[in-house]
Amino acid sequence: MSEHAFPTRIAYAEALAIVRHVAAGRRLPNEPVPLSRAHGRVLAEALVAGVAMPPFDNAAMDGFAVRHADLAGEGSTVLMLRGSQFAGGVPAPAVGPGECVRITTGAPLPRGADTVVMKEDTLVEDEVVRILQAPAAGGHVRRQGEDVRAGDALLAAGAVLSPPRIALAASQGRATLAVSRRPTVAVFSTGDELVEPGATLAHGQVYNSNRELLMGLLRAQGLEPVAWPTLPDDPPAIESALRHAAEAFDVILTCGGVSAGEKDHLPALLQRRGHVHFWKVRMRPGMPVLFAEGGSLGPALFLCLPGNPVSVLATCLALARPLLDGLQGREPRTHWRARLSAPWHKRHERLEFLRGRLSSGEDGVLHAEPHPADGSHRMRGAADSDALLVLDEGARDYPAGSVVEAWPY
Repeated sequence: MSEHAFPTRIAYAEALAIVRHVAAGRRLPNEPVPLSRAHGRVLAEALVAGVAMPPFDNAAMDGFAVRHADLAGEGSTVLMLRGSQFAGGVPAPAVGPGECVRITTGAPLPRGADTVVMKEDTLVEDEVVRILQAPAAGGHVRRQGEDVRAGDALLAAGAVLSPPRIALAASQGRATLAVSRRPTVAVFSTGDELVEPGATLAHGQVYNSNRELLMGLLRAQGLEPVAWPTLPDDPPAIESALRHAAEAFDVILTCGGVSAGEKDHLPALLQRRGHVHFWKVRMRPGMPVLFAEGGSLGPALFLCLPGNPVSVLATCLALARPLLDGLQGREPRTHWRARLSAPWHKRHERLEFLRGRLSSGEDGVLHAEPHPADGSHRMRGAADSDALLVLDEGARDYPAGSVVEAWPY
């Protein structure tokens, strides 16, 4: 490759800032979707309450709506039953002095009543109700607007629509929501040595595990990636396939072919045809990662990941996930912090994404057990783990009990 005109061997924090900046400038358009299809999507416009919740004073219990001023000592209050108020039913008569109305949970509080007596605290004989235990004034009543007032900001743009958030929108009568369009993603593996699972291995060949790893990680983000055929170690074939994909997809993720070896053709191609934002990041594993815009190849964004499987895992979570989140304007993800359950000696200067398993004890503290198999080719160690543990730049010892950031897969 010729002299670099882009950052190389940069810190992870700088690479992440570049990815987020580019993604913010390429925000995907909004689209309306029905609530049934909005689960897991990213809200594009803030949700503001149009109605109060509850929309009216209503009963929190089955029982009798009364005037609290009519209640005397336990067992000494007798009220006349004037009718019934059911949820969704016609309005009951107003409650006057010495009167009550039978009421069910969620039913509007009748005019004149201010308290509900639980059914279990009464005796009913014909049209006479004896109060055995009087509640406090306003007892068992849900007040209009006590949960949501009209005009309240309920959800901010960027919120991920979980089932409770969808239910909140439904409670406001919203049948559709504006969400960010999901990015389309093409997934490529590269290398003549790759063979599909199920085939017979010849000398020097390995099974293509990176494709399923990436496809699974992307599906876990609610995306629908498309796996393309494996790219051979042939520059014209690579360029042709990537040009076709770059015209049709928002993001192209590649695995392998991005280092500085004889068969690593992607850096030269993207430097010649695209616009490289950075190549090589001071992180372990995953240092050779490259981020570029397609340029003459097409409008897609390219994130080219190293070929070692654990490098694919780390760079996908550390850079691909923020890129895809940024394109949708997604709210920042929460990263956990955990205490190492065993010491770790970090021997190098790069930021490290260690594999580990999270657990919590009776003390409620989150613990992370680092996996000793830390090589970027050792996928079994990653499979035995459930999180990446982030160790800061710089060689140092991490005693047991040290607090580190933990990213669940």
